[in-house]
Amino acid sequence: MEMGYWASLGLKLLEFGALIFVVLFGLLLLWVLWMYIADIRQTKHAVRRNFPVIGRLRYQFEHLGEFFRQYFFSMDREELPFNRAQRSWVYRAAKDIDSTLAFGSTRPLNQPGDIVFLNHPFPTLRAEAVKSSPITIGEGYCEQPYTSWSIINISAMSFGALSVPAIRALSRGAKKAGVWLNTGEGGLSTYHLEGDCDLVFQIGTAKYGVRNAIGKLSDSRLKEVAAHKQVKMFEIKLSQGAKPGKGGILPGEKVNHEIAEIRGIPEGEDSISPNAHPEIKSVDDLLDMVVRIRTLTGKPTGFKFVLGETSWIDGLCKRILDRGMECAPDFITIDSADGGTGAAPQSLMDYVGLPLRCSLPLVVDKLLEHGLRDRIKVVASGKLINPSDIAWALCVGADFVANARGFMFSLGCIQALQCNKNTCPTGVTTHDKDLQKGLDPMLKSDRVANFANNIHSEIELIAHSCGLTEPREFSRRHAKIIDANGNLIPMNELHPGQ
Repeated sequence: MEMGYWASLGLKLLEFGALIFVVLFGLLLLWVLWMYIADIRQTKHAVRRNFPVIGRLRYQFEHLGEFFRQYFFSMDREELPFNRAQRSWVYRAAKDIDSTLAFGSTRPLNQPGDIVFLNHPFPTLRAEAVKSSPITIGEGYCEQPYTSWSIINISAMSFGALSVPAIRALSRGAKKAGVWLNTGEGGLSTYHLEGDCDLVFQIGTAKYGVRNAIGKLSDSRLKEVAAHKQVKMFEIKLSQGAKPGKGGILPGEKVNHEIAEIRGIPEGEDSISPNAHPEIKSVDDLLDMVVRIRTLTGKPTGFKFVLGETSWIDGLCKRILDRGMECAPDFITIDSADGGTGAAPQSLMDYVGLPLRCSLPLVVDKLLEHGLRDRIKVVASGKLINPSDIAWALCVGADFVANARGFMFSLGCIQALQCNKNTCPTGVTTHDKDLQKGLDPMLKSDRVANFANNIHSEIELIAHSCGLTEPREFSRRHAKIIDANGNLIPMNELHPGQ
């Protein structure tokens, strides 16, 4: 009798436990279902939208990493090509949230090559500060010169390399922030135009968007592009930092019908640009091309290159002086060997070309030496995503800075290194419609604008600390560089040209 009672009680407890388990499991399933629906309906986080529920783990791991970092070797500044500290600043700036930190800098303050800005004992008060001075490009040498106050602008990223929602977000964000957007060599799309921002049309070696049936530059198509009021300047791409001596590479799986139509190439085939312009084989050929494009379009025309062999810069300057200022480029964009791209041979990415730290002061000094600095404006490009990087470029002598990967981070890029595989998890560099759904162009356009506005604000913060009223007053006397022995060398002694 007693044994039966305990057996009956045990069975009831077991049944009750099973019921509790089923209820809890059901609640768990409902919770997961709720998270799934919430994730696919929200538009703020591309990873959660594209990978519902499991995408939330990324944020948990990121948060827990702050507490466990002392137990691991990988720290804030050891990740490449952009470390966690660099990316975190961009993410905060893009979301327009507090960018202050606690407990001191995580950056070693004695690394060779690092810059130290010289703060003034009497900083500029906010009430005394002024907005960055506007700079006019092509004034006196073309029918429609272009004036811009923006220091940081969006560097060349082609439609094809980037997705439709990414281009839409960049175009709208550039308009909100008042910065320009470079189309990249992939041609001009309706998505570039719909945001009504200022555009720089890039002419690559394949002449995408302005080519004729045999791949040469078409005067009629060039005039069609120039007729758009949004297109303010034209840039001839000689080379880019991550792959100097190699043309653009767009894998065939990313060449859909729309991209093929815009570029004037076969659908589904690899889009490989020539490694050089067939019609540009000398300095005179380059100057002739600049004059041709500027004459046809009436708009400022320049060229982009990554510096390697340096003697030709002297030759360029001398030919301009011999032929007259009207043949000079209105601007030059100097790219860096540590620039980025969606696809490049590692041998070129790792070993060819000069980094911007070497090339920018050299080119600026050559222009000064030959008396061409006022005629030719300088745009610095290549891994300049934080305020200190841009302030350095201004100290050296750049008029503008163009950045691509910083704006990719503002779109939600997580440095997954999938740019060349059409599998970007955040929808930035893929043409997979399912993955593109994670990128809401309207929301991300706000983040693009926030990033541009906040980076301008913090450049001003550095300038005011140095006693300047605005960032364009920076010069080489406002910074020092740490040498190999840990000594601080004034920048105007290290690079005395300015």
